[in-house]
Amino acid sequence: MAPLGRDVQGGDPERDGKPPDSPVELPILSATSQRAEVSRPVLSVPPPPAPRRVERGVVVFDLDGTILDDLGAISRVASDVMAKEFGTPADEARIHYLATTGMPFEAQLAQLYPSAPASLRLTTARTFHQRKVTEAYAKAKPFPEVPKMLKRLAAEKWTLAISTGAETEMADLLLEREGLRYWFEDVLGSAQGTKREHLTEYKRRFPEVPVILVGDSRFDMEAAQSVPGVIPVGRASRLAGWTLTPKDLRRWGAAWAAYSLEKLPDTLPRLANRTVPAAPRASARRQRS
Repeated sequence: MAPLGRDVQGGDPERDGKPPDSPVELPILSATSQRAEVSRPVLSVPPPPAPRRVERGVVVFDLDGTILDDLGAISRVASDVMAKEFGTPADEARIHYLATTGMPFEAQLAQLYPSAPASLRLTTARTFHQRKVTEAYAKAKPFPEVPKMLKRLAAEKWTLAISTGAETEMADLLLEREGLRYWFEDVLGSAQGTKREHLTEYKRRFPEVPVILVGDSRFDMEAAQSVPGVIPVGRASRLAGWTLTPKDLRRWGAAWAAYSLEKLPDTLPRLANRTVPAAPRASARRQRS
């Protein structure tokens, strides 16, 4: 696999007019989410996949802080960027970032610094995305229980997917690097919309089965509740100076929450049954017919 920051399209650097050793910018370094003030032009949009039946249900995972144990490193990058650009003390900026995580960074800046010029927020977001790749993603690893947990869910016929605020291409690279991409049916990133839009799309693609969102923030829990039929599940976190407990996540709507996802496969059948119509109602309909 091509290393992060290199040309992943297999082009010929000499043919393209670039020296062989010049780095090639990944899409995430220059693109912004749909919630930013500006967006990159769309060159081509493939048609969405047709809906199809799956056997059991769909489990949609957030990436940062849920699959990847990278929230600590990302929050340090964010706090340093915010301190340099807006003058917020680094420790305070880090807490502000963690309190609003789950939103695209551009949206976080708009909420935290509404009076700052839009151009400053945009350049700050670009700096953050660049440094997140080189300083956080370059070293990010999955939580220890994740590989075994994903393998078990796939063996038990759950359909797995990703919803992330990162670029789809970057998420694909990270999952491939860690040997996890194989388990996921689809990956939707910032270019495909917000988390709420991702969940709506997954419900369209995989109709008539339970859809569970596994995330690590209040934003994730609220996004799941905003889409009818989606069940929120939370990964709690302990970071230096910041703790998000299972109780916090349940207060924000999580049907189940824990510091580890090791027990998630045991919990999913019970959660998924919440979306199945009760037997007495079905009997009543048969009697009326």
